[in-house]
Amino acid sequence: AFKAAVLIQQWYRRYMARLEMRRRCTWRIFQSIEYACEQDQIKLHNFFSYLMDQFTPSSSKERDFISRMFISGESYKEAELEKYCDYESIVVPDSYTGPRLSFPLLPDHATALLEAFKQKQQLHARYVLNLLHETRKHLKQLPNISHVSTCYSEEVTVCGDLHGQLDDLFLIFYKNGLPSPSKSYVFNGDFVDRGKQSLEILIILFTFLLIYPKEVHLNRGNHEDHMVNLRYGFTKEVMQKYTVHGKKILRMFQNVFCWLPLATLIDQKVLIIHGGISDTTDLDMLEKIQRDKFVSVLRMKKRKESSRKPELQAINGENKSETDAAGNEAAPRLPLQPQSGQAPSTANRLEFSRWLRQTVQEQIDTCRRLVDISESEPEELTYASMVSLKDVDEACWTRQEEWKQILDILWSDPMPQEGCRENKVRGGGCYFGPDVTEKFLEKYNLQFLIRSHECKHEGYEFCHNRKVLTIFSASNYYEIGSNRGAYVKLGPDLVPHFVQYQANKTAHMLTMTQRQGILVGLISRVEESAFRALREKLFAHTSALISAFKAYDRDNTGRITLSNWATAVESVLRLGLPWRMLRPQLVRSTEDGMLEYKSWLDDLAMEQRSQEHIQSSLLEVIYRNRSNLETIFRIIDRDHSGLISFEEFQQTWKLFSSHMNIDLTDDGINDLVRSIDFNKDGNIDFNEFLEAFRLVKQCP
Repeated sequence: AFKAAVLIQQWYRRYMARLEMRRRCTWRIFQSIEYACEQDQIKLHNFFSYLMDQFTPSSSKERDFISRMFISGESYKEAELEKYCDYESIVVPDSYTGPRLSFPLLPDHATALLEAFKQKQQLHARYVLNLLHETRKHLKQLPNISHVSTCYSEEVTVCGDLHGQLDDLFLIFYKNGLPSPSKSYVFNGDFVDRGKQSLEILIILFTFLLIYPKEVHLNRGNHEDHMVNLRYGFTKEVMQKYTVHGKKILRMFQNVFCWLPLATLIDQKVLIIHGGISDTTDLDMLEKIQRDKFVSVLRMKKRKESSRKPELQAINGENKSETDAAGNEAAPRLPLQPQSGQAPSTANRLEFSRWLRQTVQEQIDTCRRLVDISESEPEELTYASMVSLKDVDEACWTRQEEWKQILDILWSDPMPQEGCRENKVRGGGCYFGPDVTEKFLEKYNLQFLIRSHECKHEGYEFCHNRKVLTIFSASNYYEIGSNRGAYVKLGPDLVPHFVQYQANKTAHMLTMTQRQGILVGLISRVEESAFRALREKLFAHTSALISAFKAYDRDNTGRITLSNWATAVESVLRLGLPWRMLRPQLVRSTEDGMLEYKSWLDDLAMEQRSQEHIQSSLLEVIYRNRSNLETIFRIIDRDHSGLISFEEFQQTWKLFSSHMNIDLTDDGINDLVRSIDFNKDGNIDFNEFLEAFRLVKQCP
């Protein structure tokens, strides 16, 4: 009996170890793909920032239009913003049955909102704008670093990322209680994006903030940024829920986000920031920064338009100096490659279309290489690498360092190695080691840091000798069952107490035995979802993979070793995954250890075609570029109507072609934009926009 028990125990341990290894591999896949997407977002914004810096408007009207299109509404003055978002002029119809707000807010208003959102009701646009107006007034009075004391409440509850998952917020309030004079909360940023109910979360949090201003504290996260919202869903969510007043609501949210405090300090001993720190993080500077200047942390204005030299050099064709007035290395100019004469006549649609596609593709590829949009380039261009704090004059240095201070605390991650280095995985912020943490805590006499920004399997995780605590409150973040959510409670002794949960309605009805019984199936489901996403990523890079495989197939046999397969895949995708370990899930086993890579890629294409019913060559390009192009579409679509006007497209084309040697007149551009408008409704929708980039083809 004893031997049998030992054998069962050994079997169980091996089995659980294998499950844990599968879980870790699955987790690594999800996280690598997520961070690669964030990196793409920053690269894409680098691309537009570079074009903006190099573009020379031909008139004041053109300059104003481009500024409105690509730069946030930070130029709105106080009176202009209030006039633009005038909530008093919006009439609430008698047929409206949702919650109603009156100011000053009372606890009953918060309770009514909670019940309404549980019933899937929507708050009227007038009340949303009124709430944002009052929230903005309150936030403007707050310091950059909020100070909280446990003397006034028994404990402080700290919550991490929620990412639009309203069920998690409901569960937190159910378990821990609603905010009150005796129940303080700190919500550590990333309230929005990814999930489908970001708007409701913000309304609830802002409501409690106004009711209990001393007990509810909100930090800014890296997703409280309108440029990030364009890609990850919040912009789209607002416009879908508020089709009439959505633009005003978005504008107010943008302004409210930039007024959110940057950090919270509990009892002068525990610092709460969203991302992390760097070896240059300075709390004294963070306290003095005019935080509302940074509407989007992704774009740093290196110099004001008025401080630039007149654009006569560009107009006269003179080359700019290699360095700007502040000593910064100038961004590389796009080479003006000679083209084959003038543009063909637009009367010959086929000839003109061929010439245009070839010219645009060549120049876009050149531009992509220069600003490193291409994923195949070995070095990533990041905002951290673009800014040199050593070689600029004092005034510009101060402005850029302020920006870097905010970038670091919103985007950085801890690492086990010592030192501080650029975070190339995310594309922004830095990695900071335990030595950086130790010096920072000692300098400011702190006990430990609380940060969020990273999904953790158990909802929380300690690192750096328990001096850095990551707390993440969005459960089921990647897939149902992928992770728990958690929040942490701190009393006067500042000892953290964790509460974990999983907001899954079906799981609440299961017994403990049933939950244990579905553990394996749950892991398999999450694993299947991860590998499906990974196969999509592989399929999206089919062309690059074929080139990489051929480099190892010198005899053109169509076969390579599995070891070379793993090396080639990593060289293309650059996800840092253990491909040899993942190989059994992606590649069929072979007796001789060789892989017929063409048939393997055909199998990937067949799997994706079965889902999309599109030819594989086109589908590959869509998978690889759709997210970037959808973000570009939303940038150009400044009124977020889902349609691009002819004027918006014309000005954008001028921006793209400003450094392309394309002699195309305004009439030529008008002919082009009309040819893209297939349904002749006077606007360009997303499918028509994809056609402009040769991603959607007309049926023969």
